[in-house]
Amino acid sequence: MKTRERLATILEWARKVHAIAQNGLAFSRDPFDRVRYQELEQLTEAMLATELEVPLATVRAFWEGEHGYATPKVDVRGGVFKSGEVLLVRERTDGRWTLPGGWVDVNEAPSSAVAREILEESGYQARAVKLAALVDKNRHPHPPGVHHIYKLFFLCELLGGSPATSAETDAVGFFPVRSLPELSTGRVLASQIERLYQHELDRSLPTDFD
Repeated sequence: MKTRERLATILEWARKVHAIAQNGLAFSRDPFDRVRYQELEQLTEAMLATELEVPLATVRAFWEGEHGYATPKVDVRGGVFKSGEVLLVRERTDGRWTLPGGWVDVNEAPSSAVAREILEESGYQARAVKLAALVDKNRHPHPPGVHHIYKLFFLCELLGGSPATSAETDAVGFFPVRSLPELSTGRVLASQIERLYQHELDRSLPTDFD
């Protein structure tokens, strides 16, 4: 069994080497260099498949559609509070709870993305009122992952709507900030929800960032 620290290191190396290969393919026009970058990309995928003990096709799917200069992905999460409770949704994939959120789409403003995600995943209408934190996922105690991700945490204001599940969520509810259900820690940490609540209580706090 690999330790969390070793797995995190392996994934960090894989992200870096794969990004070098992807960037090389984006800018190099030399046919021999392009072959070398392709080989480097394939070698990284093979090594990661071996280390993770998963099929090679699974690893290749991690970077499927990734072209051009490699940059971090952007994830948004919305904190909606009511009487000391926070809005959470339960993910179908792991049966655990999280702040509503997800990837920002191309041509979409982050504030619009978080409002969309809240509506899609919970049934509630909300609007972003403050960017409370912008963090590098790798610098916080989330489970190690393949992608390099920036997480944007927005403080949001409830406008209306009613609880509704979605293709991605199977339950919706408000929970006391200091009595949370089991969280999907790949998506959000209890400490992040607590910090968002501090921004709710004092909106003059500066935005946190890494």
